[in-house]
Amino acid sequence: MAVHPIDYRYGSEEMRRIWDEENKLQKLLDVEAALARAHAKLGNVPEESAKIISEKANTKYVKVERVKEIEDEIHHDIMAVVKALTEVCGEHGKYIHLGATSNDIIDTANALLIKESLEIILKDLRELRSILKDLAKEHKYTVCIGRTHGQHAVPTTYGMKFAIWLDEIQRHIERIEEAKKRILVGQMSGAVGTMASFGEKGLEIQRLVMEDLGLKPARISNQLIQRDVYAELMAILALIASTLDKIGLEIRNLQRTEILEIGEPFGKKQVGSSTMPHKRNPIRTEKICGLARVIYSNVMPALLNNPLWHERDLTNSSVERVILPESFVLLDEMLKNMKKVLSGLDFFPENIKRNLYMTNNLIMAEPLMLKLTERGMGRQEAHELVRQLAMKAFHEKRDLIDVIREDEEVRKYLSDEDVESLKPENYIGLAPQIVDNIIAYIDEKERAEKA
Repeated sequence: MAVHPIDYRYGSEEMRRIWDEENKLQKLLDVEAALARAHAKLGNVPEESAKIISEKANTKYVKVERVKEIEDEIHHDIMAVVKALTEVCGEHGKYIHLGATSNDIIDTANALLIKESLEIILKDLRELRSILKDLAKEHKYTVCIGRTHGQHAVPTTYGMKFAIWLDEIQRHIERIEEAKKRILVGQMSGAVGTMASFGEKGLEIQRLVMEDLGLKPARISNQLIQRDVYAELMAILALIASTLDKIGLEIRNLQRTEILEIGEPFGKKQVGSSTMPHKRNPIRTEKICGLARVIYSNVMPALLNNPLWHERDLTNSSVERVILPESFVLLDEMLKNMKKVLSGLDFFPENIKRNLYMTNNLIMAEPLMLKLTERGMGRQEAHELVRQLAMKAFHEKRDLIDVIREDEEVRKYLSDEDVESLKPENYIGLAPQIVDNIIAYIDEKERAEKA
C-alpha cells in the first residue's frame, strides 16, 4: 500500500521509476558487475566469472523480493544484494564484491541514479526555457504596471517578467552542467578509503569501474563520497524550486480577482471549489509553491549529513533514502506543472490596461520629475514639487496630468507637448532591447548545446 504521495500523486512515471526499488537494485547490481569486470581486466578474476556475474547482475535474475528476504535475516542491505547475486552465479559468485565496502557500491549506484534524474530535470528546464523565451518575445511590448512593495511603481512589460525568469532558468541549467563534474562521481576505495583491500591496483580498479559506468572517480574518500557533494546537489535542486516558487507566486498574485491580469489555464470541466461553483483557483501554482517548501527543508538534512564520526557513521543513510527520491520526484512534479501553466497562460489585456491607469497617472511622477530636471530645474526641487502635486492629485482623486497642467511652476519648464508625452506606454525605457538581449543570449546557449 502506498503511503508517501510521491508513490502515487506527484512526479512523472519516468522519474518515479528511477527511484523505485527495482531500478535502485539494478544500479547496485550494475556497480557489482563493473567491479567484477575491472578485476577481470587486471587478472584478479577469471574472465568467464566476470562474464557470468555481468549476465546475472540483472533484476531478471536477482529479485527484489529475494533481497528483502535475505535482509530480513541478516539485517544488512548490501550483503543481502551480494548474497542474492551470489546465489544465481553459482561457483562464480565467490568473486562478487571483491575488495569493496558497502558504500563503494551504494555511493556509486547513487551517482547513477542522480545522473538519470538530472537528465530529466535538465530536459524539463530546457523545455521551460523554450516556453519562457516564446512568451518574452510575444509580450516584449505588453506594457503593464510594475510593482514594488506591493505598490504601483512605474511601467514595465510582461516581456521583462518572462525574460527575468528565462535568464534564471538558464542559470540553473548552467549550474547543473557545471556541478556534474563534482556530483557524478563514484568510488571504489575500500573500508576507510585507503584502497588496502584492492592492493597496489586500487586506483586502476577504481578508474576502470568508473570508466565502465560513465562516472568520474572520486579524488579521495574515506568510507563514503563526502557529503558536501550531496549538499551541493540539494542546494541546486532547492534553488530551482525557489525560481518555480517565485514564478508561481507572481502568477498567483496577478490572478487575484482585483488584479486579474493573467491566470492559470482552466479546463472546461475543471472544478474550482466544492461549494463555490464560480471559483477559478490557481491550484497548480499553489501546489508548486507548497512543494517548494518541502525541497527547501531537505537542504538542512543534507548539510547535517556532511559532518560524520571519523571515517563515517550511518546517520546519513536513512536521511538520504528519503531526501534524494523525495526532492527529485517533487521537483519533477513542479517543473511539469509549471510547463503546463506557462504554455497555457491566460492574459486579460483589458485588466492589464485598467491597472496601468488605475492611479490616474500618479505613476508618471518619476518621468515628470526627470523631464523637469532636463529643462533646468534642480533634481531635489523637482522631486519635492512633483511630490506635492502627486499628493494633491491623490487626495483630490484627480489625474496627475490634469493637476500639472494647472501648475504655474511646472508650466515654466514644460510645454503642452511635454505634458502630453507623459503616458505609461512611453515610459518603458529599454525594456524591449533588454528582452532582445536575453533572447539573443539564450539563442547562443541553445546553439552551443546542440554543437
